[in-house]
Formats: sequence, C-alpha cells, structure tokens
Amino acid sequence: MEDIETIAVLQDPVRRRLYEYVAAQGREVGRNEVAEAAGVSRTLAAHHLDRLTEAGLLVSGSRRLTGRSGPGAGRPAKVYTRARAEWSVSLPARDYRTAAELLAEAAEEAGLDAGLCAAARRRGEALRGEGGPCGSLGEVMGVLAARGYEPHLEEKAGAEAGEGARAVRMRNCPFDVVAERFPPLVCGMNLALLEGLLGADGSLRARMDARPGECCVVVEDSKNNID
Repeated sequence: MEDIETIAVLQDPVRRRLYEYVAAQGREVGRNEVAEAAGVSRTLAAHHLDRLTEAGLLVSGSRRLTGRSGPGAGRPAKVYTRARAEWSVSLPARDYRTAAELLAEAAEEAGLDAGLCAAARRRGEALRGEGGPCGSLGEVMGVLAARGYEPHLEEKAGAEAGEGARAVRMRNCPFDVVAERFPPLVCGMNLALLEGLLGADGSLRARMDARPGECCVVVEDSKNNID
C-alpha cells in the first residue's frame, strides 16, 4: 500500500500543480521559479516541494542559480527535479511488469524483433483510427501528450538540421522499466508503434535518437511545419 500513500500526496491541488510544473521542465528548478509559475508564495511552495521530496516524487539538491562561483556569487539555492522511480496502484493487485519482462525476454531469445515491430506498427495505426496522419509537429505533440510521452519542442540550430529547424522530443517513455532491460527490442517496438500512431505525410519522420532520461525516439519535420 506504500504506492497509494505516495500517490495520495498529489491529492492537494497546489502540491500537484507544483509537481507537474517541475516534471514538465526536464531540468533543475528553484523554489522562486516554481512559486511564480504556480502563483503561490515562496514559503508555501517550499513547504509543498519538500513534502513531495519526502514522498520520493521529487529529488532535491542545491546549486548557485546565478551561474557564478566564488565570493559574491551568493548562497546555493535548493533545486528540484522529478524522481526516476515510478508508482502504480492496482486493486486487486496485478503484476503486468513481470509479464511484460518475461514476454520481452522470450521475444528477444526467439529473435522475434521483426514480428513485434510489425504488430506495434499495426497497433499504432489502430490507435490512430480513421484519422489521417499527423500533419505538423503541433499535432504530433497533442497525440503524444495523450499517450503519456510528455513531448516538448526542441529548437535545432545550424548544421544539425538547417537554421531554425525543430523537433519533438519526449521526456517520458511509457515502457521505461522494460526498455532498460531490453533496449533494442523495446525501443524498436516503441519506434514502430509511434510510426503507426503518427502516420506519414512525407515530411514527418520518427527516428531513434536516445538521450539519458528521455524517450529513445525523436520526431522531426523536414518542412518545419509547426501548426
């Protein structure tokens, strides 16, 4: 029942708003920034942020937010990021994680990567339904947000993809625990699922580009079409 107690910490609407803001940033944030974003006092924000840390939902540290060091740089400030741990509640108890890991292990040993990806692509197409393929990165972000990927728009400069180019990256991988144990299999499945979910119009492209702490897939638009 420990997970229920942890999740219950988010029942307070202010506390949940603070947690959601910190989680959405993908970086360390200080108390002043979080308080301003949530429209509450710094003292109240500090209380709730520390409560979230005690519950294991956030991780706290300290650093100088000025970016300077040495005399005159000011005291280190407390900063927060989302914890990597995950919690789930099921009544009655279920253990889908173990089943997923066993199935992934069996699929990997049997060399079923191609079949899994084909099934994942079909599932993505089924989830998309009769709607046409996504036509812009803005539409992509809406679709991914609905699936829990926590997408964010990334500016890409110069030689990487052309001046002012943009891409959609995802701060959350819905398959994170299993992907950590079977990365080639599960990341390939995830890519195929997103290809089916987003469709294709000739400009949008999902590809592998793993980064620590983020989903292994990035979505790009060669036409740089945001709306």
